[in-house]
Amino acid sequence: MSRTHGSARASTLLALLLLAAALWWLGAHSRYARGLVAEEPRVVTPRGDLAADEQSTIELFKQTCGSVAYIEPLESVGLPWSSETRQQPAGTGSGFVWDSAGHVVTNFHVVQGATGALVTLHDGQQFEAQHVVTYPDKDIAVLTIDAPAEALHRITLGSSRDLQVGQKAYAIGNPYGLDYSLTHGIISALDREMESVGGRRITGVIQTDAAINPGNSGGPLLDSAGRLIGMNTMIFSESGSSAGLGFAVPVDIINDVVGRLISEGRITRPGLGIDPGGEEEARRFGVDGVPIRSVGDGSAASRAGLVGYSRRRGRIVAGDIILAVDGTPVPDKDALIDLLETQKVGQTVKLRVLRDGHEREVAVTLQENEVSAGR
Repeated sequence: MSRTHGSARASTLLALLLLAAALWWLGAHSRYARGLVAEEPRVVTPRGDLAADEQSTIELFKQTCGSVAYIEPLESVGLPWSSETRQQPAGTGSGFVWDSAGHVVTNFHVVQGATGALVTLHDGQQFEAQHVVTYPDKDIAVLTIDAPAEALHRITLGSSRDLQVGQKAYAIGNPYGLDYSLTHGIISALDREMESVGGRRITGVIQTDAAINPGNSGGPLLDSAGRLIGMNTMIFSESGSSAGLGFAVPVDIINDVVGRLISEGRITRPGLGIDPGGEEEARRFGVDGVPIRSVGDGSAASRAGLVGYSRRRGRIVAGDIILAVDGTPVPDKDALIDLLETQKVGQTVKLRVLRDGHEREVAVTLQENEVSAGR
């Protein structure tokens, strides 16, 4: 091959390489340019109006959250190298403003064992409870704070007697300390029963699938009109988190108890002046009724001649066992107390009692029993 032909081929190859490089550069530049265009903000699609149920839920929260309080029970802790103590938070809970006089309602178990309580209102103002009065049998506590009336937005009161399974329910509270959280669901069941911290059975309890978690205790359960229908009290969960089984004390019970705690500072109920036995003792004696463990000195039961357990030859022998009140059977002590609560102090009732295998009627004039405590 001649030198001239070799130079021509080399020039051609060089030209092709330069052309390829130029094309690659243009392609890369073009992809980069396209990438810049793709990263520019996209146009937002207008949403349009919120759905009617969304608007009503938003409005419900806006109208009600001002009535919800954040509750921190306090405990006294000793200072190191000192005989002095200071109070520090010992948990979290929820509550709601009852009236413009500074009464805030929560669960008894939220403040149980606490030496005080710190109440934070929706606007962020904090107040230490000046007075606490409780009714453990219904898991209810009323805290009194010295807050200006304009900062207190009392909750709207509803009714629980006309609730229906399937209607909407809303819970506002402070789960895990996260304040003012809203959850919603439906009323899953009515007339449930649960045991209170005080050991009494609470009847008429509302079951809801609105998510309720630790910290929601004491917060309001609302209907779709934003009215209080219950107080969120407990959950049924193996994990400790919401499992769609939340329970609330019905507002009709709350309204009655809170009214009496505020006006009288305590809860009293008609009673017999006895220490009633439980279901296990009734089974031991083979009866459906309430064995009397002991009778108080000078009590209504004592004046009526009722007697409690006795000891014979080293074993405990049953005294009187209450079978019915005014003809209504009382299979356990909760049934007895529930029935007596419908009566009045000073009213005379007829008990059907069993003693030594024989039934008889005994008339008892009911006395006053105090069952709440304040501090």
